[in-house]
Amino acid sequence: MNIYLKKIKKKIKNLKKKEILIKDFFEYEKKKNRIEEIHLELSNPIYWKKKDFIKNKNIEYTKLQKIIDLIDNIQKKINEIDILIKNKFNTKNLFTKNLIQEKINTVKKKIKKIEFYKMFSKKNDFLDCYIDIQPGSGGIDAQDWAKILMRMYLKWIKSKGLTYSIIQQTNSESIGIKSATIMVLGAYSFGWLRTETGIHRLVRRSPFNSTKKRHTSFCSIFVYPKLDKNNVIQINSSDLRIDVYKSSGSGGQHVNKTESAVRITHIPTGIVTQSQNSRSQHKNKSQALEQIRYKINQIEIQNKKHEKKENEKNKSEICWGNQIRSYIFDNPRIKDLRTGVETRKIQEVLNGNIEKFIISNLKLEV
Repeated sequence: MNIYLKKIKKKIKNLKKKEILIKDFFEYEKKKNRIEEIHLELSNPIYWKKKDFIKNKNIEYTKLQKIIDLIDNIQKKINEIDILIKNKFNTKNLFTKNLIQEKINTVKKKIKKIEFYKMFSKKNDFLDCYIDIQPGSGGIDAQDWAKILMRMYLKWIKSKGLTYSIIQQTNSESIGIKSATIMVLGAYSFGWLRTETGIHRLVRRSPFNSTKKRHTSFCSIFVYPKLDKNNVIQINSSDLRIDVYKSSGSGGQHVNKTESAVRITHIPTGIVTQSQNSRSQHKNKSQALEQIRYKINQIEIQNKKHEKKENEKNKSEICWGNQIRSYIFDNPRIKDLRTGVETRKIQEVLNGNIEKFIISNLKLEV
């Protein structure tokens, strides 16, 4: 066996090892069995009139089939290379050599692509999500900072080909926003954005201070999945306080003249949600109630994770110490405090180029 053929066979052997590891990681056989189960569920007439059930099963099916197709395609390409080699491979035939190398490169790219999905292996990663934006200490600077971050996320969402809807936005009396909630729709929305949850710290020379003193502002970002209604916690209506009010945002004269906006407070936890996206009070109430359920569900999940951590007892009320990223404007630098990734290209980041921070944090969890 010549040296070239040995090298090729070694490459194929390594690709096959990676294929096995990928199958194990993504639980290939389990996913195939689940696809068969979904087929049986969808073929049962009992469920045909249940639109939400059908929709959720189709979403699950698409997610599973995407991974299965990628793995099957990798296996198919490796088999094609095996056949070429076994078919009296002539190392002097330049066309065959180039064809084999081309197929090897294709398999490598496909493996790299599917390994990327390892970052989205958590239960709710494929779901749509909400982003809550809440300015913290820092007054008008913090409210301005919240609006800057909101713009940054909206630009990133557009760049990823995802869609969004601003569910609620409360503008401040002068500049910036007091709060906002964005609903993000599209494949792996929650997976992409979940590591953005935390406190974002801004340091700059305040444009609202006549002496231009250095000022520190904080803004809380909370990302939570848009869960299937069957998976969210049920709440008692007696635990809710529902207020209606006139919309303070955009929406035309009709929205501003009628009390279509809805604010719901969950009394036991103090959680508040608002919706003013629709001209219909009924729709806004439904949206705000949906968010309440998701938030309580997410908080319960987080509480279970934190039960065993003694240091949680000493956390400050709003957890401003839990900073994930610092944005320093006058000495241009943005640094992620979890991964150490940083950049001096502040304007690029504020224009939505935040993927390097997101991917580095997702890889940290793999």
